[in-house]
Amino acid sequence: MHKIGILSDIHGYWDDRYLQYFQSCDEIWIAGDIGSIDVYNRLKAYKPVRAVFGNIDGQDLRYEIHESEVFTCEKVKVVMKHIGGRPPKYDAHALNLISEHHPNLFVCGHSHILQVKYDDHHQLLYVNPGAAGKYGFHKVRTLLRLTIDGDKFTDLEVIELEKGL
Repeated sequence: MHKIGILSDIHGYWDDRYLQYFQSCDEIWIAGDIGSIDVYNRLKAYKPVRAVFGNIDGQDLRYEIHESEVFTCEKVKVVMKHIGGRPPKYDAHALNLISEHHPNLFVCGHSHILQVKYDDHHQLLYVNPGAAGKYGFHKVRTLLRLTIDGDKFTDLEVIELEKGL
């Protein structure tokens, strides 16, 4: 069993509550637009991190992480990419990754819109954690926690942080 903390669109903003809310997690997954190598390194020093770069991330982050990741957690195949679109309107590159790898879980960011949805067509759980940073049109910053137990998803939690704090 693995408890995962998921965030995206941090845009360089640090909030000590990231550590508080991810204390019980085994790993932290970042779906792009980290915005700062310092934020990435702080999270990486706290817990094991899997991350992809986003469209605002500079060369320092692109040197450390890739545009997309395909990996297995427990018995769940995961594809993570920053710009992913949403079911059924996936980004072309994301759709290619989904078609090639047939994941059980697709994690993306970019839209700043929290959305968790089962995609019947591709037989996967679509997860976009919204935005954890202050930059953008969103009114509430959001994080997710999710437990993967074998091939099952349990205990999905949405954590809301006021944008102004």
